[in-house]
Amino acid sequence: MLDPRVIDPDGELVDFASLDEAELAQIVRVMVGMSRWRDAERDLGVRTRRWMSLGETDMEALRYLVAAKNEDRLVTPGGLSEHLGISTASTTKLLDRLEAAGHIERAPHPTDRRALVVRITQTTHERVRDTIGRVQARRFEVARALSPAEREVVIGFLERMTAFAEHAATGADAAGEADEAG
Repeated sequence: MLDPRVIDPDGELVDFASLDEAELAQIVRVMVGMSRWRDAERDLGVRTRRWMSLGETDMEALRYLVAAKNEDRLVTPGGLSEHLGISTASTTKLLDRLEAAGHIERAPHPTDRRALVVRITQTTHERVRDTIGRVQARRFEVARALSPAEREVVIGFLERMTAFAEHAATGADAAGEADEAG
């Protein structure tokens, strides 16, 4: 369904009449490749969360705590709440779950007696590094294999696709608001 000849056979939304068959096929391959990558990434995330018995927000919290530990940065429940974009009540429930599962520890803040800090446990830190960290290292190697010029092309493409998606998420409709804005 990513081929405009299938989804828009009359060319009302996509001008593909000016493309030769090879160009059109190549563009469709890009679209299919993006779709396959999104699906593979989503499946990898689901498998990783299932393996660690975590929800999506739980995993995002752990990634944030790993980064904070690696940067020697303290994380408060309020800071985590802000990062995740969830309420303080939801953050408390999340922290209760993660603590009960042995993924985090709460401790008094070293300089603010009224505050707590949240830290990832060493065992969970190692599990996250050994799963997500290894995947990220492989992604890095794929990007490293590109030439500098190829990387710039990919960066530009991804930035334009991200800008489009962000604009579309703010309410642009199929009537072409995305085209008018950019």
